[in-house]
Amino acid sequence: MRHAIESFLAEKRIAVVGVSRTRGFGNAAFRALRAGGWDAVPVNAGADEVEGTRCFRRLEDVSPPPGAVLVVTPPARAVEVVEACARLGLTKVWLQQGAESEAALRLGAERGLSLVHHACVLMYAAPRGLHRVHRWLHDLGGDRRA
Repeated sequence: MRHAIESFLAEKRIAVVGVSRTRGFGNAAFRALRAGGWDAVPVNAGADEVEGTRCFRRLEDVSPPPGAVLVVTPPARAVEVVEACARLGLTKVWLQQGAESEAALRLGAERGLSLVHHACVLMYAAPRGLHRVHRWLHDLGGDRRA
């Protein structure tokens, strides 16, 4: 899993699918990625703008395409996003905790995607505060999936 995390974070342009307009985890992740130097691209079917940035309605509409996709949707919707990633040739996908489902994980594996799951993006993308401590504790215990 460590390689998948490093490969994901090596991408400079990351779409955040399911980002909220003003609050919630998706919005926090979007802001953290931007603050960390990534070109975070918001994707939300019901928003034109997030945090002053143009928001795309669908992953298919993002231009230029992202190098990676962070999924912060409900689990049932994550399967659709994983399918879209595979169809678009987007192979680096992070299923944020809470977005994961067995169906999405199975589909991603079947389609040969590099999936990160059971991990919080905020622990790895320029972690601050509590997420930095959480990352330290996680690393201290060792990543058994690495």
